[in-house]
Amino acid sequence: MNRFDRIAERVARRAAKQISRRSLFGRLAGALTAGVAVTPLLPVARASAQRPANPVQPGETGDPTACDYWRYCGIDGFLCACCGGSASSCPPGTEPSPITWVGTCRNPTDGKPYIISYNDCCGKSACGRCTCSRSEGDTPVYQPSTTNDADWCLGTSAGVVYNCSTAVVLGPAG
Repeated sequence: MNRFDRIAERVARRAAKQISRRSLFGRLAGALTAGVAVTPLLPVARASAQRPANPVQPGETGDPTACDYWRYCGIDGFLCACCGGSASSCPPGTEPSPITWVGTCRNPTDGKPYIISYNDCCGKSACGRCTCSRSEGDTPVYQPSTTNDADWCLGTSAGVVYNCSTAVVLGPAG
């Protein structure tokens, strides 16, 4: 046996005498938890950082107050277009959440896919009009950056009071 093997064996035997398996697993879990805490957890689009200055606005047809409007392929909630806002802006008295979920929808006018940022508007109680729940491309809640089943009003000055959802075109996909 070489010197390194003898040292490793001595350390392993000493650890086996002093540390139980349960204690070792507890320490490893604690170290893993501490390591995960310093890594970014949610790869979500930050509304203020991700929105381009002059987003490409495609030609559009359809009714933004209808659930089958092309931008709403991944939306879940009340449509802001029915609540005093528009398909891409919050109603007065509300503010957009700084975190969003994103999806890709195909525009029937030009046949191209576009990246859509779904923003919850927060600050007033739920609008209650034009409920729309389309889940094309939605994933389970254990993939939070792409699920539409979460309350995205966290991080606003208004707290977690949800009002409605918008669908902002960020640009062409690909």
